[in-house]
Amino acid sequence: MQIATPYLMFLGDVPDRLAAKTAYGINDWRHEWCVGQFRMEGCAADLDIPDLTLEQAVAQGCKTMVVGVVNAGGVLPEHWVEKIVAALDAGLDVASGLHVRLGSVPAIAEAAQRNGRALHDVRHTTETFPTGKGTKRPGRRLLTVGTDCSVGKKYTALALERGMRERGFDADFRATGQTGVFISGRGVAIDAVVADFISGAVEWVSPANEPNHWDLIEGQGSLFHPSFAGVSLGLLHGAQADAFVVCHEPTRTRMRGVEASLPTIQEVIDLTIRCGSLTNPGIRPVGIAINTQALAEPQARVLLAETEAAHRLPATDPVRFGVEGLVDRIAAEFPA
Repeated sequence: MQIATPYLMFLGDVPDRLAAKTAYGINDWRHEWCVGQFRMEGCAADLDIPDLTLEQAVAQGCKTMVVGVVNAGGVLPEHWVEKIVAALDAGLDVASGLHVRLGSVPAIAEAAQRNGRALHDVRHTTETFPTGKGTKRPGRRLLTVGTDCSVGKKYTALALERGMRERGFDADFRATGQTGVFISGRGVAIDAVVADFISGAVEWVSPANEPNHWDLIEGQGSLFHPSFAGVSLGLLHGAQADAFVVCHEPTRTRMRGVEASLPTIQEVIDLTIRCGSLTNPGIRPVGIAINTQALAEPQARVLLAETEAAHRLPATDPVRFGVEGLVDRIAAEFPA
């Protein structure tokens, strides 16, 4: 799948920034590809890049409009269809990470055909996966896991890739969600894989490698989330993780989109070890990543220090304070 850059980021009329996390992720990690944003009335997300009309975007060289939103079920709201059709009529390709295939909407399919434009459904793949086998394969793997969905698992894995490479590690980010695929140009959105083949798809994403090579596998959902635990478990088994980092957002009391209470960090550590040991008995935690965006810096530093003391693991906000402590722990736990 070759998606033409640069991008116009479509945010629709989403109610908050988390609903546009695909757009934020692409803009944060591939900012040079993002020329502008296209928003509808009432949109509460803002990438802090220029607001452009479709005509302005084309004039400034945009090639693809990316539907940069996420929602429960990955549905495409009906009132967005006319905007997507207008983008195709203006001469843009359209790419989406939603579950709904763009071409399954008649008006969008017709507009793409009459304009000779491409539709990219990043969440869907033409690859055929086997079932997972759980056979130990060479190479080392780290998985980011969460107390909830949308807590920073992708950002943590990407930050670790950068930090570990700077320290001389042979390390690669492995995308398992649509935003990660947009960012890395490879991977598979495992929540769109038939359940029997989730672990096999993760084995495909992170194949056998050199003994000291690290695959940094993007986590999805949470083992405690009533909606997404099945995906998270298949991902854990397929990853055969040697190490994991727990990702957490400290201001939440309930899991996103449901009434379930948020688990503790220790509960996540214990269940990850218990379930992950099925395919790697040596699995262990190497750190905690806390999204402190909602906290002032003094509060954030106190929370991180308390968390380190409570769990005897390095704790950081990977975006705000870096990942040096996590890399130190990985180097100590897994000497080359």
